[in-house]
Amino acid sequence: MPSEHADNTYGETAGEPAETDALALKILVAGGFGVGKTTLVGAVSEIRPLRTEELLSEAGQSVDDTDGVGQKTTTTVAMDFGRITIRSGLSLYLFGTPGQDRFWFLWDELSQGALGAVVLADTRRLEDCFPAVDYFEHRRIPFVVAVNCFAGARTYGESEVSRALDLDLGTPVVLCDARDRESGKEVLIRMVEYAGRMHTARLLDSVS
Repeated sequence: MPSEHADNTYGETAGEPAETDALALKILVAGGFGVGKTTLVGAVSEIRPLRTEELLSEAGQSVDDTDGVGQKTTTTVAMDFGRITIRSGLSLYLFGTPGQDRFWFLWDELSQGALGAVVLADTRRLEDCFPAVDYFEHRRIPFVVAVNCFAGARTYGESEVSRALDLDLGTPVVLCDARDRESGKEVLIRMVEYAGRMHTARLLDSVS
């Protein structure tokens, strides 16, 4: 598991000082089955993403709800992992969580040490992201809801999605295209900014 302060020594070979104070933040990417978590991690990652996908089996048909994602043939069974550098000295380690209920025992392990989370949502199956929203709200882990705008899906405004999910006041909702690197990067920047404000506010509350 990446540490909060990741040493970066590549600069030494070029005669430059190592960036020993580089900051690495852990972000979860969660949401329902087939919402685009693996796609988002793969689109933004600057390294070849680690994927733990398996073909959907006949045994899983009785427990996996594939309505609306009939084209999907694989599923994440452990996690996806990728990395993106937001700016010099700041990198994000992305952990995509499995979407099915039967793999939720992994969530507690993956959420350890996480700065925050991105909850991907599909407005055609909005109810599928309720469990992720509840999970992070109950554990007070800051998160943003990123609506993955699928072709042919009806477009809803950010305030409409917020009301439909009954989000806590101030929880950001953003529209995105999980296939597009720049769109995904903007979501992650919003996540880091929001989580930073939340953690700062909690720290001030604890000392006041």
